[in-house]
Amino acid sequence: MFHRAIVAGSVQKNTRVRIGPLETRDDTARAGRVLEIIISRGVMAGENGGNTEYKEYEERRASPATLRPCHNHSLAHILPLKQAIQEMVRDGDIVALEGFTHLIPFAAGHEIIRQGRRNLTLIRMTPDLIYDQLIGCGCASKLVFSWGGNPGVGSLHRLRDAVEQSWPAPLALEENAHAGMAAAYAAGAAHLPFGILRGYVGTDLPKYNHVKFIECPFTGEKLAAIPAIRPDVTVIHAQKADRKGNVLIWGVVGVQKEAVLAAKRVVVTVEEIVDDLNAPPNSVVLPSWVIGAVSEVKGGAFPSYAQGYYPRNNAFYKQWDPIARERETFLAWMQKHVLGTKDFDEFKRSLEPAVSHV
Repeated sequence: MFHRAIVAGSVQKNTRVRIGPLETRDDTARAGRVLEIIISRGVMAGENGGNTEYKEYEERRASPATLRPCHNHSLAHILPLKQAIQEMVRDGDIVALEGFTHLIPFAAGHEIIRQGRRNLTLIRMTPDLIYDQLIGCGCASKLVFSWGGNPGVGSLHRLRDAVEQSWPAPLALEENAHAGMAAAYAAGAAHLPFGILRGYVGTDLPKYNHVKFIECPFTGEKLAAIPAIRPDVTVIHAQKADRKGNVLIWGVVGVQKEAVLAAKRVVVTVEEIVDDLNAPPNSVVLPSWVIGAVSEVKGGAFPSYAQGYYPRNNAFYKQWDPIARERETFLAWMQKHVLGTKDFDEFKRSLEPAVSHV
């Protein structure tokens, strides 16, 4: 089964090792199976009878049905969006759907709603309409953010209703400054426990988040420390991916790169999958080994824009305000256009008579 021996004494504890493809007795299930071993205390040879766990593994290996198929995330998998969300997003997850001004992952957000995910902690620096929809459909139990609203229009009525009236479910809030969340994402991307910044001094925001103040060991300066953001899942939209799963982003880039690098699992929707990215200067290329799944969804950032592909649909943002203001109109709209459609293409077709670019 193993083509190369792994000497336990030469591997650091808590190292995650993936070996694949895994040979099984069921030829039809062979593809896509990998073995994940976490070398931790009690598994290393000579520690507390570590061989016991290996013997238990050998017994499980004798029954192939006990081996669970999973993706080898050393390379991104190109999957339909429905399957990507099924595999990557789970009830109770900490989920960041990031995008700034453009490339907002509406298609992926809608698929999370269709699949009825619940008890999510949603994270985003600037939650807008897709978060209003996720919250209004009961997907979220907590929101971590630094600004929230319908850009250029007004409030997020479903967010406000959840906070003030606990409808459709109570929503806890953790409010930060933009700079604080950027520092927290950067710390998560670097696998550090916290980020440091000059900020929060003289404000009451630390009452509503987990910021602590520390003294610089070199200068004695008072600095703010914010816990790293480490999402279970980060979801972003991008312009392109190649067939190996490398992803290209250009234009206005917020914290998408950091949010991806900080996450345990990553889903990326893209406008197109190409043979060669042809990355322009000042663009961001995310390598396939940091991404779990890539899904081609043309127009997947609508009604936000994707630079180089389509403009922002200002009419949609204006029309959302009266739709979301009342529970009944919100639920009817979501049922017709999101829950009642099978995918994002059908969602966009359902809007054609009502929405134009303004």
